[in-house]
Amino acid sequence: MEKSSYLVFPSIDPVIFSVGPLSVRWYGLMYLVGFIAAYLLAQKRLSQTDWSREQLSDLLFWSFVGVILGGRIGYVLFYQFGMFLDDPLYLFKIWAGGMSFHGGLLGVLAALFWRAKCMNTTFLRLGDFVAPLVPIGLGAGRIGNFLNAELWGRSTDVPWAVIFPNAGYIPRHPSQLYEFALEGVLLFIILWLYSAKKRPVGAVSGLFLLGYGSFRFIVEYFREPDAHIGLYQMGLSQGQLLCLPMIALGIGLIVRAYMRGKDHVEQQKI
Repeated sequence: MEKSSYLVFPSIDPVIFSVGPLSVRWYGLMYLVGFIAAYLLAQKRLSQTDWSREQLSDLLFWSFVGVILGGRIGYVLFYQFGMFLDDPLYLFKIWAGGMSFHGGLLGVLAALFWRAKCMNTTFLRLGDFVAPLVPIGLGAGRIGNFLNAELWGRSTDVPWAVIFPNAGYIPRHPSQLYEFALEGVLLFIILWLYSAKKRPVGAVSGLFLLGYGSFRFIVEYFREPDAHIGLYQMGLSQGQLLCLPMIALGIGLIVRAYMRGKDHVEQQKI
């Protein structure tokens, strides 16, 4: 197939518009879309819990803070640790780019642990409530990656390959869209439908970890590995290695939830 038959990615300015020193970027807008979607979905199911709107707002706000702080710290520690050792201030150079889902997940877990104590509930009950709200934000973030022409896929000759200008003008998998479809759309549908009925406490959280970990593990085979890290033994990427504990923990939570039986089914349908 000739090179011209592939989709050549257009040059898209990552900045949507600027007002003085303030710039609104596509990726930042996607974060906002994810947060608004999470809030609206949470409002829809709030009546099925005994929590107040104020508690919900605090929960989502601190979860969002956890995503930002954890995502940045995780990216630096998981993917740019050498750069951090050379320049510790790199951690605070957010404008340089770089966020990690796995770091963001750890940040959210820390926020949930704290809010569970404040709300006099359990960590897993909060996790079961929040888990179905996350995929839309994940999907929006992948659209942001695609619009920024970053985190592209491996070279390929499939008919839908995309030529990204910053990726050597080589036809590549649009892996950002694969992740949008799996980690965003499909994972949301699975979690939203599954959580619509009463489930043992921890089962929804476990399904999220298992679902995301599995989908991300699969897509990593189509995504270009980080140039400075490459692939480890058995051809696994850094992202795949970070997904393995998620998959194991997700299976463990689901098994634990159902082994504890009906006595531990969530009393509020969330």
